[in-house]
Amino acid sequence: MGSGLASGAGATALLLARAVDDAQQARVGDQTGGRVFLFLESDDFSRDYERMAGAGVTFIEEPRIEAYGTVAVFEDLYGNRWDLIEPASPRC
Repeated sequence: MGSGLASGAGATALLLARAVDDAQQARVGDQTGGRVFLFLESDDFSRDYERMAGAGVTFIEEPRIEAYGTVAVFEDLYGNRWDLIEPASPRC
């Protein structure tokens, strides 16, 4: 019997637990003290950034180029911070 999750090349799954009491509910959106802890990798940063910004995603900062790639921080609906990142190409 299958798990109901996508499988195969390129598949991604993310399982989030629902807060079950007041103490857990109070921490929703603040699990990491305001730091990025989730990463969404892109193969075309400009395309995905424009699509997400156009759909109303809240970006905390402008895109920037770092040694490890192009990145911008955004927040999800619950205040969790994510990096949208296109990794730098490996050097030959």
